[in-house]
Amino acid sequence: MPALSTTMGHEPGLYELLAALPSQLQPHVSRPEDSSFLQNMFRERSLHSLIKIHTRLQLYEEIRPLPVVKSVSSLASQLSEELQGKTSNGEIKELLALLSRPHVKSLLTVHDTVAQKNYDPELPPLPEDLDDDEDSVKIIRLVKNKEPLGATIRQDDHTGAILIARIMRGGAADRSGLIHVGDELKEVNGIPVEDKKPEEIIRILAQSQGAITFKVVPGAKEEAPVKEPKVFMKALFDYSPQEDKAIPCKEAGLAFKKGAILHIVSQDDPTWWQAKHQGEANPRAGLIPSKQFQERRFAVKQPVSTLPSSLRSSTRRSSGFRRSFRLSRRDKKTNKSMYECKKSELYDMADVPTYEEVTQYHRQPGAKHRLVVLVGPTGVGMNALKRKLLISDPQHFSVTIPHTSRPRKNQESDGVEYHFIAKHLFETDIHNNKFIEYGEYKGNYYGTSLDSIRSVLAKNKVCLIDIQPHSIKHLRTAEFKPFVVFVKPPSLERLRETRKHAKFISGKDEKANGRTFTEEDFQEMVRTAQLMEAQYGHLFEKVIVNDDLCAAFSELQLALQHIETDENWVPVSWTHS
Repeated sequence: MPALSTTMGHEPGLYELLAALPSQLQPHVSRPEDSSFLQNMFRERSLHSLIKIHTRLQLYEEIRPLPVVKSVSSLASQLSEELQGKTSNGEIKELLALLSRPHVKSLLTVHDTVAQKNYDPELPPLPEDLDDDEDSVKIIRLVKNKEPLGATIRQDDHTGAILIARIMRGGAADRSGLIHVGDELKEVNGIPVEDKKPEEIIRILAQSQGAITFKVVPGAKEEAPVKEPKVFMKALFDYSPQEDKAIPCKEAGLAFKKGAILHIVSQDDPTWWQAKHQGEANPRAGLIPSKQFQERRFAVKQPVSTLPSSLRSSTRRSSGFRRSFRLSRRDKKTNKSMYECKKSELYDMADVPTYEEVTQYHRQPGAKHRLVVLVGPTGVGMNALKRKLLISDPQHFSVTIPHTSRPRKNQESDGVEYHFIAKHLFETDIHNNKFIEYGEYKGNYYGTSLDSIRSVLAKNKVCLIDIQPHSIKHLRTAEFKPFVVFVKPPSLERLRETRKHAKFISGKDEKANGRTFTEEDFQEMVRTAQLMEAQYGHLFEKVIVNDDLCAAFSELQLALQHIETDENWVPVSWTHS
């Protein structure tokens, strides 16, 4: 910041300084938006109000006024008593009415507090007959506002004592530094708690307002200040503490949605972590279920040994989960093999989605681009979005060239339409896990190889692929860093309205003549999208509803610009290679 000059011979006041700042800073501001920001900031009424308060406080410090009377409240009471018998006079009657009003009494009480400089809370006197062997007792007063106090309690199984179970990071109890885990609670606002259950004590606290006084016996040791760890987790499920019957205190819970970035500030409790929403100003942490606890609960809700019957049947139909080469629905008898992956869908179900540790990642100049993966049901419009991206910038975007074991046609060139390889070589590559997806159609193999993805990325281009959702997990590595976009259909009503005359391409050859969509196609598209989102939604970084192709394309373009220019949250493992 440059030194600010002034033409005045004396030190400028704050008002003069504020008026001079915009013009003196102008030569050092390079962008118009910065200049506009400074102008608006210096014109803020709140800033001017703060300066007025500062000026008044400075004046107070210079004058140092002394109170004429230090007990105005008692003086007002005496005056009221003397004037009680003289209410016939209208002015006296009005004065008595004024002095009896609650806000006037409060104003006089505040005056006396300031005049006497009596700012400390009044604590009850210590009893005189203390036993030398008795545990030391702390009297603690905390002020309760709209936020919870930030501590939970439990009852000792052996002694029945009420103990502080945990202190929420950033809460009122934590900020006070006076209450610690393991302290024994004796009284709340003078009410003994030895014979009460934790639920009864919680009700007492809930009904209390303003200052709350605790009598506690300190635990064996007080916790040393702990530096807040820098652990961030991406939530892979929705959570509401109000609906969780297992949480120790619903008010202490932290609600979040799938995809939220959580700052984990404490993992001391194996069942309940303490967390905050990343980027929020509120310093108070809340309780969330730990990864291990939530995994156990999910496992109880849905055993991993079986898939839902509706999902099993859908993935085995050619009109179900979309396949990269769109095997023909018209040849159901010959098209019995579904695309396979090197690991089955049962493997996906065994990996219970709870949290994933993440960190911020920014692509460095010269580094490979992130792989862009499109996922969605057949007919949703993924190929149309890919084509628009390729046309918009063919030097920046590219697609993979698939492999096939079928013979090359006369007009085809190897490495252009397909990579043509012998069937036994294709089967060897399948055995060596070189394909992310592959399938068989009329006795010939078709597939997308990992090397074809690497080839595009090596040319410093953004590789665009569309795959089945259960194949995503095998691309989620530090090498590819996939950005997964789920292309979702609009409602059935909108599909009927907007795609009534659109063409449905059902063959593996995109140049084949399509047919118009049927009502069955629309219903299957919506149903499949719902199943995809339910089972694999935790892997999607972006969801785009393809209601209008131009709008969906603009949204996709913006998302891809964001991952190239801004910091993004990615799994920690992606940055360790």
